[in-house]
Parts: sequence; structure tokens; C-alpha cells
Amino acid sequence: MSAANDNDKKARPCPICGQPMMMKYRPFCSKHCADVDLSRWLKGNYAIPAVEPPDEFEVEAALREAEKERRERDGD
Repeated sequence: MSAANDNDKKARPCPICGQPMMMKYRPFCSKHCADVDLSRWLKGNYAIPAVEPPDEFEVEAALREAEKERRERDGD
């Protein structure tokens, strides 16, 4: 048996409150903690923030602005 399998068999505490896990509500200790976790999922608390790439229009506008500033600086 590998070490990973050994770790899976050890009882882990409830991820919400830290109490011992109950198999009926695995990996939680109670329906309450399972509901708390579900609520967090539904509210988006576990979402990974995404960084949206700039729109093509924003990129073009930034390039035009940079070119304008370069011309003013260089006296063109």
C-alpha cells in the first residue's frame, strides 16, 4: 500500500469547524457544516478570481495614445 492510500484512510477533521468527520456527511461532521460549505460555493466564495485580458479596442486605444505621446515627446 502506498503512502497516499494510508493518508486517505486516516480520518480528517471537518474542513469547516475542525471536529471529527462523520462518514454520513463526509468530509464534514454534520449537515450544518455541509450546508455552510454549500452556501459558500453558491455565493462564489470559493471562486478563483480571473484576470480578464484587455479588449482589442482598449489595446488599440492604448497604442494610439502611446504613439501620440511619443510624437509629442520627440517633436514630430
